[in-house]
Amino acid sequence: MGKRWIVLLGATGYTGQRVLRELLARGEKPTLAGRSRTRMLALADTFEAELPVFEVDASSASDFARLLEPSDVVLFTVGPFTHVGMVPVTAAARAGAHYFDSAGEGPFARRVRDELDSVAAARGATLVPSFGYDYVPGNLAGAPALDTAGERARHVESGYFITRSGHGDKLLYRSTLRDSYTLTTAGTRQTLVAAAAENGFAYRPARPGQPPRLIDERAAKRVRTFRYAGVKRSALTVPGTEHLGLPAVFPQLESVEVGLGWLGR
Repeated sequence: MGKRWIVLLGATGYTGQRVLRELLARGEKPTLAGRSRTRMLALADTFEAELPVFEVDASSASDFARLLEPSDVVLFTVGPFTHVGMVPVTAAARAGAHYFDSAGEGPFARRVRDELDSVAAARGATLVPSFGYDYVPGNLAGAPALDTAGERARHVESGYFITRSGHGDKLLYRSTLRDSYTLTTAGTRQTLVAAAAENGFAYRPARPGQPPRLIDERAAKRVRTFRYAGVKRSALTVPGTEHLGLPAVFPQLESVEVGLGWLGR
């Protein structure tokens, strides 16, 4: 098999440009795919790189069918993913291309798992949604903690908070509501609004005495409290990929909680 072809969708956006910078630093020459050939060529010039570009409509399955081949690697950084993500990930699964995205919407990740995991597996491909700030840290921290605790571990919680330098120890900094605007991108804020309107989920027993399972639950239904370095932080419950992945690896779990504390004090 030849060298894998890396396709970067959304390179002209904030996240896409950061991904492109890292790929180029590692000697890769990804294909840029998006709506505007002119903008993609201008971006490549900015990085002083000669890169192939491919005009594609994110809502067009036929565009992706022409673009993708088995064993390609697709990096998708355009949101909100619940609105524009299913066509690219479906095309990747059907083509046998490996897929990663930066989605922050748990319901989108759940849909990818439920509808496309078997399709991708049959073609030798892997789908990895939400491979970014949401929700990699919670999974990477939760798994070794559960490994250490062993079979006695029944519950795991992860919380995501905004920190900011210039205010003493940034890990002790408790964000303000203004920070949720000034320290996030427009795309992230749009994704948060879209996610709030989606049906969410949680992992716990539906009723006392019943076995735990994935249950439907709206985002922000409950408030969780986290303590770190003597600082008390509140977070609204959100659907994350920890709910999907950790119980599969640690079946003894009775509940998984994910909290988002971006909305101030």
